[in-house]
Amino acid sequence: MRVIRLFAAATLGAVSTVALAADADKAIRDSLQSIQPDMPIEAIAESPMNGVYQVQLKGGRQLYASADGQFVIQGYMFQFKDGQAVNLTEQAQSRSVAKLIDAVPTSDMVVFAPEKPKTHITVFTDTDCGYCQKLHSEVPELNRLGIEVRYMAFPRQGMGSHGANTLASVWCSKDRQAAMNKAKAREEVPVVQCDNPVAAQYAMGQQIGVQGTPAIILADGQVIPGYQPAPQLAELALKASK
Repeated sequence: MRVIRLFAAATLGAVSTVALAADADKAIRDSLQSIQPDMPIEAIAESPMNGVYQVQLKGGRQLYASADGQFVIQGYMFQFKDGQAVNLTEQAQSRSVAKLIDAVPTSDMVVFAPEKPKTHITVFTDTDCGYCQKLHSEVPELNRLGIEVRYMAFPRQGMGSHGANTLASVWCSKDRQAAMNKAKAREEVPVVQCDNPVAAQYAMGQQIGVQGTPAIILADGQVIPGYQPAPQLAELALKASK
């Protein structure tokens, strides 16, 4: 009988915990959506800090909230472990971004790959961007160092701009690599029309928080905002793949 009572108590505790989590989920969602009805909430779960819930938004951004939804924090959560400060927020954001990027098939990208790549980077690019052109001139060096370069479209001036139209023509070309080389050399790319992922990729970049180009995503989801010389970028990319 004692064992049965203990089992029943344990089961009741588990049910109460689930109910509490469900109540917190609803309270937090209600609070956030009262401020912004279309708040892109992807998941709500307990954070590593007792009493604090982690709100994951689409695109990787993180918020923190009290169980009753009355308090919301936007910022970084650190855990001090073995004398080091670990940024838990950045880790969670990187995992979310990596998951989002990994869901995009490489057939929807413009890919420059070595014969045996060691890792890859995904670059949100605009053909009219000077630093994008500089980075592109170093793609052969990145390939030599074992880095596969995967391009996604991010027309900085928005859809309908010259950059967006050029990117669409690149993606619609029979030889995307050749068209990208031409565009990055500031040469006119023949206008080609087709169903293409430029608008969807631009929206994804905005969701992730891309504000300028090139925006470089490492294999583990870390975001490198801006140009990095090939040797330094390759070092970061290889480290992120371990």
